[in-house]
Amino acid sequence: MKTTALTDTHIALGAKMVDFAGFNMPVRYTSDIEEHNIVRNGVGVFDVSHMGEFIVKGVEALPFLQKIISNDISTLEIGKAMYGYLPNETGGIVDDLLVYKMADEEYMCVVNAGNIDKDWAWFTQHNTNNADLENISDNIALLAIQGPKATEALQSLTDVDLNSIPYYHFKIGKFAGIDNIIISATGYTGAGGFEIYFDKSNAATIWNQIFEAGKPQNIQPIGLGARDTLRLEKGFCLYGNDIDDTTSPLEAGLGWVTKFNKDFIAKDILLKQKENGISKKLVGFKMIDRGIPRSHYLIKDADNNEIGHVTSGTQSPTLGYGIGLGYIDLAHSKVGTEIFIEVRNKLIKAVVTKIPFL
Repeated sequence: MKTTALTDTHIALGAKMVDFAGFNMPVRYTSDIEEHNIVRNGVGVFDVSHMGEFIVKGVEALPFLQKIISNDISTLEIGKAMYGYLPNETGGIVDDLLVYKMADEEYMCVVNAGNIDKDWAWFTQHNTNNADLENISDNIALLAIQGPKATEALQSLTDVDLNSIPYYHFKIGKFAGIDNIIISATGYTGAGGFEIYFDKSNAATIWNQIFEAGKPQNIQPIGLGARDTLRLEKGFCLYGNDIDDTTSPLEAGLGWVTKFNKDFIAKDILLKQKENGISKKLVGFKMIDRGIPRSHYLIKDADNNEIGHVTSGTQSPTLGYGIGLGYIDLAHSKVGTEIFIEVRNKLIKAVVTKIPFL
């Protein structure tokens, strides 16, 4: 398994370690529910250094990104980040990603850990523009400091006014005494906070200073288990669960980052799909009866007809009942529609609901 610069730190802290996307990662330190609540109500730190980072530079950088990414990168300003996905030739999704505009003709793309090699191959294969590409994934550490007390916990470590960084914006400055740290108001929890990118050689120093500075806010390390329940409460898609190479981005609700005012891979396929209409869609649902929905469980109607399947599900620590995402046929996808999740051969009542769940 691969390691991050902080793997030994997690082990020393007593974390339960698991193989995640080929990396030895902490899934929890205490309990998923406790860690979930720490982030929702206070502040916690995730080591997400397993994520991948690609630099795209040069005069051909923008034309290249416009071709391979669904969103309109031309609208991105320096200091802003943008969400999008890499469509494949059949209209599926290679990966979803963030794009940061670092400077004129320079971008950083942040991709999922399990897709680094696949995405890098995709980037290089489609680089007919001869943009300047560099895979810096092995050199970068990434911490996500998430929760409503994140600003309060971190402000003493930087002269950058953290309150001045809007959502999906970033600044580059000194942090924990180290120059050129990317401080980004992004994250995967919906709880507020920041993601900080830096050279992995500084990982131990930055980790230790964050925990020292955050003592008054009772800052805690958080594992990937809580990360999953936090993202699901906000209805955020997880690649490999809710979207993949075979799923349509329009069915997945990603039409808002599919910009048909430019040319990109699979544009014709997706445009035809948009014009003809989709037959199923990714929806949120909450359990009415007791039961916890899990990935791959079947979704049925009252007459036991299969109408879809669950892609992500959990018992929401914040709400106290089961919630999930799943693909469901269009006729049953309206908010308020009663559906049933098949749990161990029993039909458990649920209802289609708006997302985010909270």
